[in-house]
Amino acid sequence: MRTYRYLHLDVFTDRPFEGNQLAVFPEPGGLTTDEMQRITKEMNFSECTFIFPAETADTGVRMRIFTPGEELPMAGHPTIGSTYALVHERTIAPGSSQFVFGLGVGPTPVSLEWQGDALDFVWMTQQPPAFQGRIGDRQAFAGAIGLAPGELAADLPVEVLSCGVPFLLAPIASRDAVDRLSIDRRAYRDVCVASGLEELPLFAFTTDRSGAAGDETVYSRMLAPSLGVSEDPATGSASGPLGCYLATYGMIPAAAIAHHVSLQGALMGRPSRIHISIDQEAGRITRVRVGGRSVLVGEGRLAW
Repeated sequence: MRTYRYLHLDVFTDRPFEGNQLAVFPEPGGLTTDEMQRITKEMNFSECTFIFPAETADTGVRMRIFTPGEELPMAGHPTIGSTYALVHERTIAPGSSQFVFGLGVGPTPVSLEWQGDALDFVWMTQQPPAFQGRIGDRQAFAGAIGLAPGELAADLPVEVLSCGVPFLLAPIASRDAVDRLSIDRRAYRDVCVASGLEELPLFAFTTDRSGAAGDETVYSRMLAPSLGVSEDPATGSASGPLGCYLATYGMIPAAAIAHHVSLQGALMGRPSRIHISIDQEAGRITRVRVGGRSVLVGEGRLAW
């Protein structure tokens, strides 16, 4: 019988049973790519990570990230959560301020903040933004996500951005509309293809603060049926592009660009607080960071 140990964390939260679930396999030696994919389907979380020895001298580990549908070159909540897991495993020494993951996109640094001996917060640095196309037919797009055209934010593009993984970012006029949207997958795929795009994960957001109970700047949802994820409670790899979109189109005050919060997962009953920091110089984005906290909620073994 083969046995593999895993850690179960809730990410982008400091409370158990909120945030985005993650399974981290710290000793996956001997697993094939197909087996890691099958394990991720079995765990049925948005992602699982598998921690291997470093492949290059400038990284601490090589990490592979899987959704139930495919392997990803990078992702946010797996990187933040795996940092906490590696502190728990003592792979990252207590008090360390920096660590570098080897991901599919290359070396990816994180910075660690501590309260005494306890890890308190992690920032992940993402790649600079790449703007990769827009939806042409806004009316058809609105219909494909179950909204009226007027419920899209006026005068703002529905646009593809990537800081390592591409997402289709859709600014929505109200929080109520964000909650009501629902993808008709065939119509959604058709409208993407008609604009020369692939069927991409949809990241819908609003800066409308109606009904807001906290200090969040943005309210968001991410739906990715093409990745085998009907909805994700927290998406760090989309939150870097979100911050870049907000900065590029001046959607929030300039002072907030350096540090703001996206609330995601609330409709699912798994509220996640994703911190976003965008540095700019002469109108150019020079650094993209996404940060948050994580909670270890369990440990287990898979055996077959």
